[in-house]
Amino acid sequence: MTSISGAEMVDWNLAVATATRLVRPGPEVTRDEARAVVAELRGHARTSERHVREFTRMIPEGASVPDTPVLVVDRAGWVKANVAGFRELLMPLLGKMQDRRASAAGGAVLGAVGGKVTGVELGMLLSFLASRVLGQYETFAPVSRDLPASAAGGRLLLVAPNIVHVERELEVAPHDFRLWVCLHEETHRTQFTAVPWLRAHLEGEIQTFLGATEVDPTTVLERIREAAQSFAGARPDAEREDEGRSLVELVQTPEQREILARLTAVMSLLEGHADFVMDGVGPQVVPSVAEIREKFQQRRASGAGRLDAALRKLLGLDAKLRQYRDGERFVRAVVGQVGMDGFNRVWTSPNTLPTKAEIDRPADWVARVHGKGSEGGGEDRQG
Repeated sequence: MTSISGAEMVDWNLAVATATRLVRPGPEVTRDEARAVVAELRGHARTSERHVREFTRMIPEGASVPDTPVLVVDRAGWVKANVAGFRELLMPLLGKMQDRRASAAGGAVLGAVGGKVTGVELGMLLSFLASRVLGQYETFAPVSRDLPASAAGGRLLLVAPNIVHVERELEVAPHDFRLWVCLHEETHRTQFTAVPWLRAHLEGEIQTFLGATEVDPTTVLERIREAAQSFAGARPDAEREDEGRSLVELVQTPEQREILARLTAVMSLLEGHADFVMDGVGPQVVPSVAEIREKFQQRRASGAGRLDAALRKLLGLDAKLRQYRDGERFVRAVVGQVGMDGFNRVWTSPNTLPTKAEIDRPADWVARVHGKGSEGGGEDRQG
């Protein structure tokens, strides 16, 4: 990975090396078992594509959509893919910070060691996350020789050792659980392949947000280091009085706050829609879906807390658990009121995406987009 205007603000290679060295080993499997898991996940990904398309009706039958690769990876592969994506997305902000580094307070010291220190700390954070993520649609994935992506960006990652670990922890049927996970992740792939403008819209919002950031490099990198140290256990609890701080607390402008609200609403929609589809398709194709769902929800509520806190602290977004819950409730309420085709009008343009307020009051979205009144109490429908 090349540097940005000389010395890097983040040593990305060191971040990969650190995360790869520190990440916990996956569950014990034989070579034959590993091959069988990989083959089954690839098969479930293909099967899920058909199920998701039939249920969501987002892609008309026979329509051509951009293909995106499905990669079954280990924890180190997930780290490499995400570092490449982070670097791609953050390049404009890091370039801006690079220009300001020489004049920033402590800039000389930061220039000498900051990139390596931040690379190590980011690697620590990624090593923790790498053992938790089951699957991920990488929206801003750069094309590389080792990690293929579609020409327009995008690839689906399934983290095999994590899936095996969780299915064993929950004591659920492996075949069912693997298909259930693939249904969720395939929904995200369908969202971006069926809606051509969605990726560019999100990227534009993020880059506008980052471009308006006016902070000194020392402060931003300090936040990253604090986040990494907190969740790697490097800081005693007594030192965590500033645990609520995040990058987004550096937001100064009303424009940035508005962008953040829109991004939060979109992420709630995407995550909630994936959960809704997974639950809608599941009973027909996953025999033990009720048991899986109940056990996984319990795991989300208890075991995933540190992961959600890490993401919230580093990015300043609403807790991912809230996005799942609120987004799924929004989708369920809208589909209940206007049907699946009526809900799919959400994908028409950026103007038909729900606002953050509409995520909480689905009937308001229906009234705005469909011109219908809110009678029927769509916002109170529970799933």
